[in-house]
Amino acid sequence: MQDIIDLDRYPLDRPGSSDWQALVERCRAGLVTRGMFDLDGLIPGDVAASMVEAMIPRFASDAFLHERMHNIYFKPVEDLPRDHPALRQLRTANRTLCADQIMGSPLLRLYDWPEFARFLAAALDKPELHVMDDPLARVNVMAYGAGQALNWHFDRSEFTTTLLLQAPEAGGGFEYRTDLRSDTDPNYDGVARLLAGEDPESQIVTLSPGTLSVFRGRNTAHRVTPVEGARARVIAVFSYYERPGVTFTEAERIGFYGRAR
Repeated sequence: MQDIIDLDRYPLDRPGSSDWQALVERCRAGLVTRGMFDLDGLIPGDVAASMVEAMIPRFASDAFLHERMHNIYFKPVEDLPRDHPALRQLRTANRTLCADQIMGSPLLRLYDWPEFARFLAAALDKPELHVMDDPLARVNVMAYGAGQALNWHFDRSEFTTTLLLQAPEAGGGFEYRTDLRSDTDPNYDGVARLLAGEDPESQIVTLSPGTLSVFRGRNTAHRVTPVEGARARVIAVFSYYERPGVTFTEAERIGFYGRAR
């Protein structure tokens, strides 16, 4: 993996070593204090740029234009009236390539590398993590052009792993609000305040290409702010689960990718 990852800075290939354990502890501390951790430069900038260059033709010809109006939950909420401010309608737009459209990409080699999942499991204090069996959802690459954004949402999984491949000229910041809700308290009033721009605890971070970010996405509301300029924001999303064999339903695939297979 030396041709993909800066293993001198990030010794993912040496599990159990003192350097590896120190990195794990640093990441765990970030999750506690910030709700996320970043590995800046995990992928060298020129490697990230070459990945984007290889995918440009596929984005132009095959990417799915994911454009929809949705609420922060991506579904109806039976506990709330339709006009509740926590159910404000939001617009998301991007172009998505699925795993079956980037065959041969180093991203898939990284995703399937056992030591990558082993490190993530340790950093998240999980016994183990497994790749998805879903041929579309296991790795996605999203491009956000001018005016496009991923709007406020919660993830269905406990945590989210992303790798920024290309930064835009402006905009495209990652905004998040740690622990806005819990498994026992949906905090609908707090969600409404966030959507109204009235939550002082929301934060925006701007990442450099090649940065791996991991955050607890199920109870942390997050979004990508609208992109500005001619250069797209391009990011890869890796999906791991604590149990093996996870796949999306056909309805979920159609909703996210416009096709079931």
